[in-house]
Amino acid sequence: MNAWQLQRTSDLSKEIRPLVRVDVPVPLPGPHQLLIQVSCCGICHTELDEIEGRTPPPSYPVIPGHQVVGRVHEMGPGVSRFHVGDRVGVAWIFSACGKCEYCLRGQENLCSEFKATGRDADGGYAEFMVVPEKFASTIPSVFSDTEAAPLLCAGAIGYRSLKLTQLHDGEVLGLTGFGASAHLVLKMARHIYPHSKILVFARSREEQEFARSLGAYWAGGTADQPPCHAHAIIDTTPAWLPIVNALSCLHPGGRLVINAIRKESSDKEALLNLDYPQHLWMEKEIKSVANITVSDVREFLDLAAAATIRPKVELYPFEKANEALIELKQRHVTGAKVLVVKED
Repeated sequence: MNAWQLQRTSDLSKEIRPLVRVDVPVPLPGPHQLLIQVSCCGICHTELDEIEGRTPPPSYPVIPGHQVVGRVHEMGPGVSRFHVGDRVGVAWIFSACGKCEYCLRGQENLCSEFKATGRDADGGYAEFMVVPEKFASTIPSVFSDTEAAPLLCAGAIGYRSLKLTQLHDGEVLGLTGFGASAHLVLKMARHIYPHSKILVFARSREEQEFARSLGAYWAGGTADQPPCHAHAIIDTTPAWLPIVNALSCLHPGGRLVINAIRKESSDKEALLNLDYPQHLWMEKEIKSVANITVSDVREFLDLAAAATIRPKVELYPFEKANEALIELKQRHVTGAKVLVVKED
């Protein structure tokens, strides 16, 4: 089968073809596993972190991609939840141990044996992939394949972030950064919290205008002062400075939820500007988001179907995987990028 492999780390400011196209055998499904014929795969900032070495190192060589939509092509022994031909999605969570204290209470995202799709196991930048059936999710029929792909990461992790804010309807929500995840959070927040104002802190005028077009109450720069403070802010940026700025825009008792797998080291000096009375006093909280659970993915897919939440997507043919990643690195983003593996 055709696949794109990550074989080593690369500096994307110098390397424009970080992935290598290869011809590898179609994987065989083991017990309780599905073999999926991939239709498309969302393209995520996390792939950039894997390529440039900012995450735990992948198991080289590895096929990246963790927003996978496809159809069950073959089943291993013991599969009971799916049938050949079923349309399924695979998210960042590839597997977990199922036995530890975290797994037993539905927090398999914190399991020490958590495996990430496209990092610890081959993902969706390929014609086929395998996944344990427990970690595959049914895709609601209201979505096309390419609409569904970004929901599996950008949407699901955004949903988990929104849950962690503990927001109530009528309270003000802030979003720092406005890419693939945040634009879906805005859509779901408007559905769940119809009386809440939503503030968007974004880098570019294009992103700010996009946020306003989706119903943001206010949109400005990451260092701008909004017309009111927020009860909760979700940060989706790779930088430290927006966190410091966001903390100064919280109400007393407000919560900042950081939805990022890492932060860039180049602007750590921003933390030197952290002022306790201005940024942290009055019982403000900071909460990080780590991975997602299977229930996050399935609950969000149901919510997205009920609320008709559809991402804005930009499609790339399979042969242009490297070009898509470079454009993502250069932050040419409005919505979500999707790699089309198999044309319908």
